[in-house]
Amino acid sequence: MTQLLSTGLATSIGSLPHTDAEAAAGVVLSRHPDLPAAPELPNRSAREGMISRAAQGISGVAVLDDGTLRVDREAVEDALAEGVPVDATLGPPEHGGLLRFLERIEGRRGPVKIQLTGPVTLGLALSRAGVSSRVAFAVAAEAVQARARAVIDGVARHAPGAPVVVFVDEPSLAVVEHPGFPLPPHAVVDMLTGALASLHGAAATGVHCCGPTRWDLVLEARPDILSLPVALAGGLDAALLGAFLTGGGWVAWGAVPTDAPVSDDVTFLWRRLLGAWSDLVRGGCPSLALRERALVTPACGLAGHGATQAERALVLTAQLGERMREQATSRRLTIGA
Repeated sequence: MTQLLSTGLATSIGSLPHTDAEAAAGVVLSRHPDLPAAPELPNRSAREGMISRAAQGISGVAVLDDGTLRVDREAVEDALAEGVPVDATLGPPEHGGLLRFLERIEGRRGPVKIQLTGPVTLGLALSRAGVSSRVAFAVAAEAVQARARAVIDGVARHAPGAPVVVFVDEPSLAVVEHPGFPLPPHAVVDMLTGALASLHGAAATGVHCCGPTRWDLVLEARPDILSLPVALAGGLDAALLGAFLTGGGWVAWGAVPTDAPVSDDVTFLWRRLLGAWSDLVRGGCPSLALRERALVTPACGLAGHGATQAERALVLTAQLGERMREQATSRRLTIGA
């Protein structure tokens, strides 16, 4: 299923600053034509934010215009008990960016990338909104799996020949080791595994986290792709990563920082990535697998930047992808020396 992936393939994480869904779709299709990512546009509507988008359609949960959630706990519990906790219809305004993107890829045969809010992150948000932890995470698991099916079906209606790469976005994994985190490690793995398993129509699946976490738990869920910022590479177990790569896995390296103004210096970003790779090779990760099974993305979403800066980040990502391909085809060993 991952044969569609190739060294240096460039894509993005999802969110863009645009308020015009047509313009956002045009940017990703032009800048990352080989694997465009469906835009998420929280500045177009607060209801298109990460949590509000994922919570739309959950029985007993109302998504307000400012993106916050209003919860009827009894209604949520009753719907879960009755087995109908979610209406996963993809509708505006929560999915405006995705819906316009689907229209733009009508008849496409090349791969596309979609991202979903993960069940751990959604469950934690529902818990914080007043739902009991037990119910919150059970409903989140159901909601993400239902939305996954709806997204796969949506792509199939518009572009039945297009393979789909789906990333499950889990920023809340960054707090998985906090003393008050409501799930034990095995439950985190179970939730991720269930979400990935529900993507049976996808060509490849990934898990993205933009903060430090227990990467061993993520890999235990068996994604095809691990997605993380280059700045977090030091937290990876080199031997474990090597086993993942040699077993067929890929890493989507977030090589363009998104927490500061976008630099024009692609050479600096490339050297930074090579430095991270060198450290992993010294730790025991196989150099060849590290170079060849590498994709490239911005570090995280780009909604916090201006439209021009966001597009510049996408351009830099594509340029880094070119360097990855050149590196992979070169006979010179340039990392881990």
